[in-house]
Amino acid sequence: MGAIGPWQIVLIIAILLLLFGGKKIPELMKGLGKGMKEFKDANKDEGDNSEKLKD
Repeated sequence: MGAIGPWQIVLIIAILLLLFGGKKIPELMKGLGKGMKEFKDANKDEGDNSEKLKD
């Protein structure tokens, strides 16, 4: 039981295509990207606030 190999990735993509269809996946990835960006921005803002409190 090691790392995920190329065949496992292909299988996951095939399952996603079957579950959501080809049209829905770009919308899901766009939403995921926006969520990750917001998370990074929130972490950055939190880090800036904690540095200000230390001064």
